[in-house]
Amino acid sequence: MSKRLDYNQIAPAGVKALGGVYGYITQSSLSATLVDLIYLRISQINNCAYCLDMHTRDLLKKGQKIEKIALVQAWAEAGNLFDDRERAALAWAETVTRVAETGVPDAAYEAARAVFDERELVDLTIATGLMNVYNRMAISFRNTPQAALEN
Repeated sequence: MSKRLDYNQIAPAGVKALGGVYGYITQSSLSATLVDLIYLRISQINNCAYCLDMHTRDLLKKGQKIEKIALVQAWAEAGNLFDDRERAALAWAETVTRVAETGVPDAAYEAARAVFDERELVDLTIATGLMNVYNRMAISFRNTPQAALEN
């Protein structure tokens, strides 16, 4: 698979705008590890190799154990490996990512609101939307994962 085009070069203002949203999320009250966990889960759902590679590396750099990273895809069955906020964030990110299928039901909203305040939930939803955009860019234009470049 070869890269189709370099959107960073072609539309730098658009990429910079996305970077502004990314910067907003990094300044939010959501923990960086929590955000990386949802970024990884969203990238799993979307099957984005580039982002899977990047967020796995980010979580490892932040000290997350490989066992936890390996079980992000099965977080609901992973017992107490994920805390309440992580479980709620992963559930919310999944239902929002699959919005065409789920319609983001009231029960999902109520479960997320039981753990996150209004601002946190909005920020979590912005982060989810952003990662979905990044996944679509990387997949559409065939960004090569770092792991593939190292071989």
